[in-house]
Amino acid sequence: MSSSTLKRWLRPEVYPLFAALGVAVGICGMQLVRNISGNPEVRVTKENRAAGVLENFAEGERYAEHPLRKFVRNKSPEIMPDINSFFADPK
Repeated sequence: MSSSTLKRWLRPEVYPLFAALGVAVGICGMQLVRNISGNPEVRVTKENRAAGVLENFAEGERYAEHPLRKFVRNKSPEIMPDINSFFADPK
């Protein structure tokens, strides 16, 4: 790589762009691995593909109810509940 290319792209102004792209690629990679390893509808081996349509609801339920969804289920859908209640509730 030439020096002018490095000077153009490796500036401090470009670091947030690299960080955002790195996070996006990480999320895509995580979802890819999650789907390949845990999704009941994705079959990688030939034996599993030959099985056809499986009526395995327990495996699908386990995939759909991942730990993040269980954690967020009983939470309030507000991002900052203290600030929302401060402005919404008259005192």
